[in-house]
Amino acid sequence: MYLKPLNGVRRERSREDAGRAWVRASGAMLAAVALIALAGCGSSKPAYCSDRTNLENSVKNLPSSVSSSGIIGLASQLTTIKSDATKLVSSAKSDFPTQTSAVKSSVDTLVSAVKGLPSSPSATQIAAIGLDASNVVSSVKSFTDNSKSKCS
Repeated sequence: MYLKPLNGVRRERSREDAGRAWVRASGAMLAAVALIALAGCGSSKPAYCSDRTNLENSVKNLPSSVSSSGIIGLASQLTTIKSDATKLVSSAKSDFPTQTSAVKSSVDTLVSAVKGLPSSPSATQIAAIGLDASNVVSSVKSFTDNSKSKCS
């Protein structure tokens, strides 16, 4: 490779000059990649957004679990809901203490109520479970509404 003539003298680029140019170009490329990566980090959503989605999906699947498998389906799906709620509460409690407390409380109440059901529950007992399940839906919706701006 040739450099511009200096005082009319044409000279070839030395290997040392070529090596320096390669190092500078490599450094510039690494800097550009780092800037792009950092820019992408700034727009990422908080971890609790995926936890929120998982919990919402678990709650939405509750009616089909109950209709297909009865109390056993309810208990099984409730295990998933409790696990998803625990993850959500853990990841979001510092940003949304009131809402995560409500989610935890409503899920714990529903879990306790379902564990307390006899093998052949009465209509009154099932109605009470329905009310507890409604409270879970309400608390999850409240969290979703409050975290919408961070997770959209």
